[in-house]
Amino acid sequence: MTTRLITHLRHVALAVPDFDRQLEFFTSVWGLSPVAQEDGVVFLAAEGSPEQYVVRLRRDTDKRLDLLAFGAATPADVDTLAERLGAADVRLIGEPGALRTAGGGYGFRFFDVDGRTIEVSADVETRQHRAIEEGESIPVRLSHVVVNSPDISRTQAFFEQHLGFALSDELSHPYIGELMKFMRCNPQHHSLAIAKGPHVSLHHVSFELRGLDEYMRGTGRALRAGTRMIWGPGRHKAGDNTFSYFLDPSGNTVEYTTELEIVDEDRWHPAVYDIAHEQNQDQWGTANPFDEQLAKECFNDLDRGVFVAPPL
Repeated sequence: MTTRLITHLRHVALAVPDFDRQLEFFTSVWGLSPVAQEDGVVFLAAEGSPEQYVVRLRRDTDKRLDLLAFGAATPADVDTLAERLGAADVRLIGEPGALRTAGGGYGFRFFDVDGRTIEVSADVETRQHRAIEEGESIPVRLSHVVVNSPDISRTQAFFEQHLGFALSDELSHPYIGELMKFMRCNPQHHSLAIAKGPHVSLHHVSFELRGLDEYMRGTGRALRAGTRMIWGPGRHKAGDNTFSYFLDPSGNTVEYTTELEIVDEDRWHPAVYDIAHEQNQDQWGTANPFDEQLAKECFNDLDRGVFVAPPL
């Protein structure tokens, strides 16, 4: 495994046709705060996070995942990673340089093996944030992102070999085989997971809440607003985190979670959890069964942004 130069997940950038409806959902229902806006683009922060923003939303005729953004400790680490990727014939979108998005910083973008745009940056200005209070059911931070891939072992290998991610745990099924790989870039159980899907697309974006009470209050608020919950509430085995999965107005799956496991990286050994055993999907037994229809919901639409760099 290469030396780990990536430190954490910064933000996810989404493009949607129904921009106004999606923005209303993220702010009024989901609990994110707009911090910067220009024509057809808005940057949304989590009140408890020092990141300038955790979601960038852009208006477009096509729905797509614009990019996943990760942090690095220093500009020198950004340069080192760019050099390594270039030497390995990974397709760079641009050379490292000053970023023109909210918070600035120094970074570059490249395509991963599936054609997703990945950004790595350092020296991004931190945002003044605050402690989320007891009972306050808004996101503390962006927890993790899960992507769909037709060849999850190939995608896993890319993130391990080129970006220093490590495998935490896996999901499998006796008849289907490998279903999901949980990948970490720090002691959090996963910042990225790779799910087996029929095409490259976004599986879901997960947001961390303060605790169990806040997680349930947030789940209830989304339900009262008429948001369709497709799975939950429950508690996963891999990662030991809670889950409530909803469909946003654009058909993307978004999750409220809390208590994601922190691992001892020196002693951790990945496990393979067979989802034929229901307790491996939901330890509590409170969520609806994960069936074929639910799996299709999470396949999402075919991503139109594969190997196409976003305009911003």
